[in-house]
Amino acid sequence: MSRLRIFPHDDPSLVLITTSDQAEIARQLADIGVRFEQWQANAPLAPGAASETVLAAYRSDIDRLVAENGFKTVDVVSIAPDNPTREAMRAKFLDEHYHEEDEVRFFVAGAGLFTLHSHDFVYEILCEQGDLIGVPDRTKHWFDMGPEPYFIAIRFFTQPDGWVGHFTGTDIAQRFPRFDPRDAA
Repeated sequence: MSRLRIFPHDDPSLVLITTSDQAEIARQLADIGVRFEQWQANAPLAPGAASETVLAAYRSDIDRLVAENGFKTVDVVSIAPDNPTREAMRAKFLDEHYHEEDEVRFFVAGAGLFTLHSHDFVYEILCEQGDLIGVPDRTKHWFDMGPEPYFIAIRFFTQPDGWVGHFTGTDIAQRFPRFDPRDAA
């Protein structure tokens, strides 16, 4: 089940808010400009479904988001626990960074932990199957896919070069909890 926890940015031991209520997660995140939605596939998806099949299953929501935001590229990324480059892939996203475009991800399957640093707070969002998160450009954040990652996600881009992270050089991400797959449903 999706979950939001909010911490003061200087105390990872103090959880100010914890909720798994979808409406409350969306409301709390909207307060900092972050989009959070739940989508349902219009057709069943089998494990290992081709990217084209995955995109077709969510076509109406994808088209709506593209029309609203002007995304130029939509693709599907998939990673499994046996991926030989999983450690390097995980490490790439673990430090605080931002992008010069919105980072929008929809979780078709699996889970991952987005952590946002906004003002004096840290927002930890456990995203799972059916969750869409839209992190506004220049929002400082990090992402943890866990030590044995498993997820399939639809990604949306406005820039032709896709994911470009600008790292802040701070150690804040190392002070907050990492993704624990036992927290995922």
